[in-house]
Amino acid sequence: MLVSLSIRDIVLIDALTLDFEPGLSVLTGETGAGKSILLDALSLALGARGDAGRVRDGAAQGQVTAVFDVPMHHAARAILAENGIEAEGDIILRRVQTADGRARVFVNDAPASVGLMRMLGALLVEIHGQHDDRALVDPAAHRALLDAHGGLAALTADVRARHQAWRAVTTEAKAHGARMQAALRDAEYLRAAHEELTRLAPAIGEETQLAEKRAAMMRAEKAAAEVRDAEDVIAGVNSPIPQLAALHRRLARKGGEGGGLMEPVLQALEAALNELDRVQSAVDQAMRAAAFDPRALEQAEERLFAIRAAARKYNVLPDDLAKAAARFAADLAAIDSGEAEQARLDKAVRETRAAFDAAALVLSARRAEAARALEAAVHAELPSLKLETAAFIVQITTDVAEPSPDGIDTVEFWVRTNPGTKAGPMMKVASGGELSRFLLALKVALAEKGTAPTLVFDEIDTGVGGAVADAIGSRLARLARSVQVLSVTHAPQVAARADHHFLIAKGADGQGGTRTSVHQLQVEKRREEIARMLAGATITEEARAAAVKLLDAAAGA
Repeated sequence: MLVSLSIRDIVLIDALTLDFEPGLSVLTGETGAGKSILLDALSLALGARGDAGRVRDGAAQGQVTAVFDVPMHHAARAILAENGIEAEGDIILRRVQTADGRARVFVNDAPASVGLMRMLGALLVEIHGQHDDRALVDPAAHRALLDAHGGLAALTADVRARHQAWRAVTTEAKAHGARMQAALRDAEYLRAAHEELTRLAPAIGEETQLAEKRAAMMRAEKAAAEVRDAEDVIAGVNSPIPQLAALHRRLARKGGEGGGLMEPVLQALEAALNELDRVQSAVDQAMRAAAFDPRALEQAEERLFAIRAAARKYNVLPDDLAKAAARFAADLAAIDSGEAEQARLDKAVRETRAAFDAAALVLSARRAEAARALEAAVHAELPSLKLETAAFIVQITTDVAEPSPDGIDTVEFWVRTNPGTKAGPMMKVASGGELSRFLLALKVALAEKGTAPTLVFDEIDTGVGGAVADAIGSRLARLARSVQVLSVTHAPQVAARADHHFLIAKGADGQGGTRTSVHQLQVEKRREEIARMLAGATITEEARAAAVKLLDAAAGA
């Protein structure tokens, strides 16, 4: 229920905090006192469209805070949890409207969107009046109200689950059929591609390894050419080694003839021959190290180029060729087993649709029963509301060809206001006063079912006589036994039924301006206010006596 409403700098209200309790609370006051301002402010806190014009003149911003106390299992708390907002304790909706048109929204002191505030507001409060355009205009809401009245929650959940199962398998069957058709169109290409990649059998990382191996072999090939040039110099036909060796032998034979002069030359030649021998050994070692198989390089290049060509052909990375081959294999397998799988899925579609249809027909029959019961409950309320010749009709249109998660029924509340006239949708047929009374009868019939914990009725007693106003007050009081009810009223018969009475007044603010104030009335002042509502500007003793009579009658009801 709504625990408190705090308003700051909205239109004619500078600062106001109202505390509410369970039961029926009425708000009364003279025309123009500001009752609509209160409802507009509450609507802001429930997510209504903001308007800079609602900020009080001279103020930079206005603010409205609504505090609600609801059970822990209430749907609003689940929405808070889904949005990562603290869901314990009171639910606090705060709206800040600036004079330049900007607005800020807070839910439990956490910044939030207007959409979230509006979603929560719809679960917490329903505002109804002569021109109500929410629950009554939307057939989807009518269906939900009928289901709530008939206690059909379990059946509707079962139908929704079966519809979901049918739609899921239908989607799967269509997707499989599309894949199979595409595969059939490309079957020849798929087989050729799969065979090519199967023969190639590329491994992940193989292209990188081959590229590195090819680069290394090409480096070795270049080095081998340089080493062969060195070998030609050292050991080829022009090698200096044979000549130096022959010179060394010749000088060694004649070394004794020179008296020791040849000894240094012989030593130098021997050292040179030793160094050349070491060079020859190094060249031989380099030749062995640089040795490679040209056929191996050719094979590596052929493999590398084949992998790269396949990657370009199938528009994938070389490392993804194996995945492409697996995908082609899967598509080919889909072709091979596609017909059997399609038959299985088609059978599942038929079976799940049949299960949905059966459950939807049961739900439809139960809705028809609930519709008659709701009609009877609403009709029981109409005579006292001076609608004894009117009819309330739950119009159900059933179409098995148009299934939805909610079944096969479209539900809409119709009325016929006079005998012999044509029935039609409530919003189109009923006048403003009639609409408000139909609404009240419907809400009383529904009681706690399908109703927000707080109901606000905005002058639904406008234009009705005393007897009808008394009937409206009686039904508001009955409704307030199940949910919290707030009613803006001009009818003393309704005000007398209230558990709590608030007076809205407009007066000077002491600074040359005007402000709206609200006071909760106790016994004596409440009697005076009801007397004013009965008598008008001048309160007579007769009006006071009539007010006491109304209050006593309401207390004894």
